[in-house]
Amino acid sequence: MDVSTIAWTAHDSRLIICCLAAIAVIIVLISATRLPPFLSILIGTFIAGIGAGLPAEEVAKAFSKGAGGILGEAGMIIALGAMLGAVMAESGAADRIATTLLKLGKGRSLPWVMALVAMVIGLPLFFEVGLVMMVPIIFVMARRSGQPLLKIAVPALAGMTTLHALMPPHPGPLIAVSALHADLGLTMLLGLCLAIPAVILAGPLYGNWLSRRLHIEAPAELGELFSKPVTQTRQPGFGLSLLIILLPVLLMLGSTLAKVAMAPASGTAQTLKFLGEPLVALGIAVIAAVICLGWANGMAREHVGQTLRKSLAPIAVLLLTIGAGGGLKQALLDAGVSQTISKVAEGAHMPYILLAWLIAVALRQATGSATVATTTTAGILAPLMAGLAATQSSLVALAIGAGSVFFCHVNDAGFWMVREYFGLQLKQTIMVWSVLQTIVSLVGLVGTLLLWHFLQ
Repeated sequence: MDVSTIAWTAHDSRLIICCLAAIAVIIVLISATRLPPFLSILIGTFIAGIGAGLPAEEVAKAFSKGAGGILGEAGMIIALGAMLGAVMAESGAADRIATTLLKLGKGRSLPWVMALVAMVIGLPLFFEVGLVMMVPIIFVMARRSGQPLLKIAVPALAGMTTLHALMPPHPGPLIAVSALHADLGLTMLLGLCLAIPAVILAGPLYGNWLSRRLHIEAPAELGELFSKPVTQTRQPGFGLSLLIILLPVLLMLGSTLAKVAMAPASGTAQTLKFLGEPLVALGIAVIAAVICLGWANGMAREHVGQTLRKSLAPIAVLLLTIGAGGGLKQALLDAGVSQTISKVAEGAHMPYILLAWLIAVALRQATGSATVATTTTAGILAPLMAGLAATQSSLVALAIGAGSVFFCHVNDAGFWMVREYFGLQLKQTIMVWSVLQTIVSLVGLVGTLLLWHFLQ
């Protein structure tokens, strides 16, 4: 394309500078002044929005809209996940699952088992849903095995986030497949080929390396909630415990099956789609846990209710923090950061795979949203992709997915979820989460470039 046609303005330059300044302010406020992340992100949002030319009132509205959106989408899921984890921990179900997994994987093989379990659980789930389901298992496994928390947690995080980036039916890859008219089955097959080495490198290998250099303890409140010694004399069986934690997975798989293989208007498809909604699926799992793991296991109803109520207090800070991250993202979007990045992309001359990855990286860094990065990148590239072979379209879609998870930082809700769940400092969160996702992203880029070369 002709670079001279790009209408770059002073506003675009100012917007990029304001984004960088806001991120720098947030990091300084959290790490140097020790202000709470929620307040730090709020201050950074106003710096970015007002600096980019938005009226202060519009910045406030954008922040409220973004925070409400992310809390409406993820907040209820996190709350239900905390309830489910608390009942599983209190009833001994989490301990039962951990005991069985410890028999399957001992010593050095345990991180590999955790990565595999996370991939199975994370296949149909949004990352946020998978994380709230895996956290109790991670804490109990770390306590029972005596291994460092990061050695258990990092493989699980890698397994879930890799599938979220590279495997349909997750939203990002699915959006790219649709926009580029790629073949869904072929994209899933190639995505699995990329996901396996990405999980290995970002999971067990990186987790082993990091756990020797960064020692962390489970945060007091969540650690006590999810990994305290079991007091119940009767523990549920492994089969029932596994069924309860996999119930949301099964319900969401049913929803995916309905969307792919059934007539949209059929009663069965409508029912499966309803049951597979994350909020509904997790709500059903919580009710099943209360009945099957709590009441049927001899726990008094008052005790079960108290367990559910106590599970909500430790996640209050987490909810405020990820809500603030959503507010920052929305303010940047309203200021026009996606259009600014698009202008840069329109003048670029480079291979399709690298171009797709770089655009997605830039949009993710600016907006904090993998979905925004994927949707916008696919929209920019769709006119250029006409006439590509099916394999090439699938690889471009996967390159977009890989780019959308590169070095996720303070404007990413997942960043704050990982920080709060595992009680990390800001620099530790960058090492655990941002670097982990960067490994996944780079493996995805290299893999797509190699497959593009060999499959032509």
